[in-house]
Amino acid sequence: MTYILYNTHAGNQHVEQELESLVSSFQGNAEKKDVTSIDYKTFIPTLTKEDTVILCGGDGTLNHFVNDTDGLDIECDVLYYPAGSGNDFARDIECSAHDHPVPVKQYFENLPLAEVKGKQYRFINNVGFGIDGYCCEVGDILKKKSDKPVNYTAIAIKGLLFHYHPTNATVIVDGKKYEYKKVWLAPTMKGRYYGGGMIATPAQDRNDPEGNLSVMIFHGSGKLQTLMIFPSIFKGEHIKKEKYVTVHTGHEISVSFDRPTALQIDGETILGVTEYSVKSKVPAKIS
Repeated sequence: MTYILYNTHAGNQHVEQELESLVSSFQGNAEKKDVTSIDYKTFIPTLTKEDTVILCGGDGTLNHFVNDTDGLDIECDVLYYPAGSGNDFARDIECSAHDHPVPVKQYFENLPLAEVKGKQYRFINNVGFGIDGYCCEVGDILKKKSDKPVNYTAIAIKGLLFHYHPTNATVIVDGKKYEYKKVWLAPTMKGRYYGGGMIATPAQDRNDPEGNLSVMIFHGSGKLQTLMIFPSIFKGEHIKKEKYVTVHTGHEISVSFDRPTALQIDGETILGVTEYSVKSKVPAKIS
């Protein structure tokens, strides 16, 4: 049996439109399940090697799946059909909603672990701290008020100009401590993309054999200078501005701010955070 697990809240709540062509391609041999009502600890053990699971949604759907199934043995194939509003994981592995569902089970192995407010989370793309968390916070508020698509770029620009104030940050990478003033962004990345197409860390490889992660710090610039540099993130060219953008790589990374702000993990918001830490799960070396 093929089970299509879809998130009714993905893709600005229009994911069911994406399901039509996907379901019809199986000619009635597929069963849809709303992920918001699944108990994975009950569902996963019922699957056999002959079954197939297709995840239909966005980065948040993937994030919930890897966390809700953490520690469970999934015997069947797991495929992905991107139908979210950001689809940064899909960008990173170079697939689109116009493709057939692609195998993704291999990407769920050796995922890094983030700790925020004493709770641990696996993540697919990134842990973001700064104006990206602010954008997710505002986006969540707008989603509750309307089902119209949320323009995160517009939120970011307004935040840069009027509402968001940068923080001072302490970043520790594999034991080395760095101090930064006026920090706008400080995400730790498993992949290259986040925020709906921003190439935060162009050199980051989610399949890095050493399991390295990258933390990008956008710092030291005023509002207008930041606004001028910000669009270049969508091409990954912001890293050329070495005075304002620094990238470190490592296996253990922590970031602390001097005031509470919103944080996001694969687009899922956590409010009032002052620090986060990340540990990479290094793949076992095969001799």
